[in-house]
Amino acid sequence: MQFTLEHTDAQSKARAGKMVTDHGVIETPIFMPVGTVASVKGVHQRELKEEINPDIILGNTYHLFLRPKTQILQQAGGLHKFMGWDRNILTDSGGYQVYSLSANRKIKEEGVKFKSHIDGSMHMFTPEKVMEIQRVIGADIIMAFDECTPYPCEYNYAKRSMHMTHRWLDRCMAHLDKTPFTYDFSQSFFPIVQGSTYKDLRIQSAEYIANAGAEGNAIGGLSVGEPAEEMYAMTEVVCDILPKDKPRYLMGVGTPINILENIALGIDMFDCVMPTRNARNGMLFTAHGTINIKNKKWEDDFSPIDEMGTTFVDKEYSKAYLRHLFAANEYLGKQIATIHNLGFYLWLVREARKHILAGDFTSWKNIMVKQMDKRL
Repeated sequence: MQFTLEHTDAQSKARAGKMVTDHGVIETPIFMPVGTVASVKGVHQRELKEEINPDIILGNTYHLFLRPKTQILQQAGGLHKFMGWDRNILTDSGGYQVYSLSANRKIKEEGVKFKSHIDGSMHMFTPEKVMEIQRVIGADIIMAFDECTPYPCEYNYAKRSMHMTHRWLDRCMAHLDKTPFTYDFSQSFFPIVQGSTYKDLRIQSAEYIANAGAEGNAIGGLSVGEPAEEMYAMTEVVCDILPKDKPRYLMGVGTPINILENIALGIDMFDCVMPTRNARNGMLFTAHGTINIKNKKWEDDFSPIDEMGTTFVDKEYSKAYLRHLFAANEYLGKQIATIHNLGFYLWLVREARKHILAGDFTSWKNIMVKQMDKRL
C-alpha cells in the first residue's frame, strides 16, 4: 500500500491524503460503511457502489469466521468475490467483538477462548490464528488482534491489557511474516493503540505502535462510552506521536460531529455502525441537524427527504412517505433511511477533504458542527 499526504490544514491538524492498494485508490479522510457479515445491512452492492460510493468498506473477522466460515470464503476466492465487491475492504480482527462477549469469553496470554453467540460452540482466537483467518478472508487492510478495554477501566487493568496487546502485536507480525498472501493481491497490516483514557498509557502505546513500522496505524478502545472530550484528548495525544506519513484509523467513531472534530486532530479513516443502526430506528443525519422521521410533524411534509442529499432516495421520496413506511413497519423505510445516512456520511468526509485542500477547513467545520448539533 502507498500513502501520500497531499495537504495539511494550516489552522488544525486535518489532512487530505491518498492510499493506493491493489483494489484501487482511497481518498482520505474517508468513512468506511460497516459490512460486518459480508453485507452493509439493507443495501445492495450496486446501491452501495453507485449511490453511496465508498472507496472502502469494513468486514469483521469474528463474524465471518463463525458464518459463513473461512472454508466457504476460501472456496469463493475470498471476501471480495464472495460478496461481489471489487473495491477495498478492511477487516477488524474481532478483538472488539470478543470484548463485547464479556459473559462468554476468557482472556489469557495465549489468546481468547469464547463461546459462539450463534450456536454456543467454543473457539479460541490467538494472534496467530486471527492472522491466518484474515489471510483467508482476503481484506486489503487487516488489523492486529488486541484487547479492547471497557470504559470506565481501572488503571492497572488498562496497563496490563495494553502490554498484552503489544505482546500480541509482536506475535501477529512474526506470524504474518511466515504466512503468505492467500490470493493474488497484497494485504496491509495495521496495529492498534490502546491504553483506555489514561494519557501516560496512550503515549506508551502510541510509541510502541509507531515503532512497529507498519503501513498504517489504528486507535482502538475509544467510543466505548467515554465522554467525547476524553476521546478527543486521547486522539490528540496519539496523533502527535503516530508517524505523519502513515494513515491513521480511529476505530468505531462516530457521530458526524465526532468525525469532523477527529479529522481536525489528524485522523484519516473512520468506521461506525451509527449511520446504519440509527437509520433502522428512523434517525436521519443531515447537514442541518438530525431528523426523527417517526415524529408526527413529518406526517404531511411532502418535501424531499434531503434536498442537499447525494443519493437517489433523497430527492425521489418525501419525508411524509418515509414516515408512513416506518409507521407501517415496511422494510423499505429502513432501506431508504440507511442509503440516505450512508450517503450523508460519505458526503461529509468528502466535503471535509475539499475544504482541507482549499485551505478553509476549520471555519467550515465550525459552522457544520453548530448546524449538525440541532434536532429538526
